[in-house]
Amino acid sequence: MTAGYLAVVLHTHLPFVRHPEHDRPLEERWLHEAIFECYLPILAALDRLEADGVPFALTMSITPPVAAMLRDDLLRARFDEHLRRLEALGARERERLHDDGHFGPVAAFYAQRFGEVRATWDHIGGDVIGALVRHHDAGRLDLLACSATHAYLPGFLPRRPSLRAQLRLGMAAFRHLVGRDARGMWLPECAYDPAFDGELAGAGVRYSILDAHGITRAAPRPPFGVFHPIVSPSGVAFFGRDSDASREVWSREAGYPGNPYYRDFYRDIGFDLPEEDLEGEVGPFGVRVMTGFKYHRITGHTNHKLPYQPGIAAELAHADAGKFLGGREQLVHRLAAMMPVPPIVVAPYDTELFGHWWFEGPLFLESIFRHAHDARRAGGPIEPITLGGYLERHPQALAATPSASSWGAGGHGDVWVGPAAAPYWRHVHHGSREVEHLVATHRWAEGPRGDALDLVIREALLAQASDWPFILRTGSTVEYAEARLRTHLARIARLSRIIESDRIAPDEIAWVKELGDRDNFLATLPGEQLRSAFGEMAGG
Repeated sequence: MTAGYLAVVLHTHLPFVRHPEHDRPLEERWLHEAIFECYLPILAALDRLEADGVPFALTMSITPPVAAMLRDDLLRARFDEHLRRLEALGARERERLHDDGHFGPVAAFYAQRFGEVRATWDHIGGDVIGALVRHHDAGRLDLLACSATHAYLPGFLPRRPSLRAQLRLGMAAFRHLVGRDARGMWLPECAYDPAFDGELAGAGVRYSILDAHGITRAAPRPPFGVFHPIVSPSGVAFFGRDSDASREVWSREAGYPGNPYYRDFYRDIGFDLPEEDLEGEVGPFGVRVMTGFKYHRITGHTNHKLPYQPGIAAELAHADAGKFLGGREQLVHRLAAMMPVPPIVVAPYDTELFGHWWFEGPLFLESIFRHAHDARRAGGPIEPITLGGYLERHPQALAATPSASSWGAGGHGDVWVGPAAAPYWRHVHHGSREVEHLVATHRWAEGPRGDALDLVIREALLAQASDWPFILRTGSTVEYAEARLRTHLARIARLSRIIESDRIAPDEIAWVKELGDRDNFLATLPGEQLRSAFGEMAGG
């Protein structure tokens, strides 16, 4: 008999990056790496579970930028070429290390792995979204939407029409790109404020996830903490993150990924080998890049790294999954004795943790469900479930107002709205205000002016992404983030002048078309849907 449930939740997001004007832009590798290291291995794991008759239940968000990139023919073709280059590099590496007793087996392992990834990619016809939807339709996967461009929503409380558009277009874009209606939404950075609770419900969001203190500090305080959802005043159900489950998996120092036998992320042949041995896997202007060929295990806090042993690491991932499930079983046993409803343990993570940062992560995920299946057959107390599935079985929830919260450092949003981010918000609020004005005054524009209006909305959404203040704060690829922000804001200004002008010149019409083809995010979403998302405040 089920005493309680485990809900594993993966959040899938990347900034929208598409640069057809360059042959091989470095930033597009973010998508290539995610497909190769995370999405395809996770899909392969789910397919193995299905083939073996092992039931699983996984909740997974897909943000509109990720869905748009995975649906884009140019980017899919570029990934296929990226995979071809890796396959060629793998063949050369296997030959180079053929007689090396330490690293030859690792090179052979990679050659086999590339074959498996290629087989998965070819089997699904390069359609990652379609493969996920197949599991969704079978009830094994609960796909969640997100705001349109993963905007940090509390930062838009001064700009309510833009906040409303992020939410409504997030749901609409999911429907348009995934082909299904989403019931739940992942709030970017798990950031919530009671002030926009009504907007969530108005966008059609039925449930979401908050960090632990968003639930434990709700008013009134929920007696079951994070182990049972609460319902907000607007009728949105909120689940709470279990901190222990997160720490055991997320932390490189205290969690499973820090084990000395797991693969070391930072040591890569892209930096170890001479450039001539890497051939196509050197970035523009000789920039060294991660290739994904990593021959060493973590070993410990030392620069001397021992060779990676894939077999041992795989066995360890399976064992760690058993430990993880065992800890949740003990928790459920304790909780079930005190609660009138079955508890749910919610364990949310970034999808990129599984395969990219933690190479063995997809095997760990797969093993959780295999262990759970074996335990259930032996009378185990815990059952994997999706968030939507839990609400269907147990629709009763306590009424409470969640606390303002985020899963950022310290539970706050300092990374995104702290003092260091003030310049970002000043410019983004200005651009957002301009777009709100344009929608309000030119709502029914047609022809070139209408095309420019739809495009300026899309440019504003891209400028509003939480990726840019995050990158600026953490110091990674700062020049790119600054350039993207400047570019989107400059385009908003130019498009505004075009829309407000009495006559649009032919060269401006051509520029709008060229830009729309290049920045094609949500380009196939109907213009009326883009404009109406701003709501009644933008209707006059």
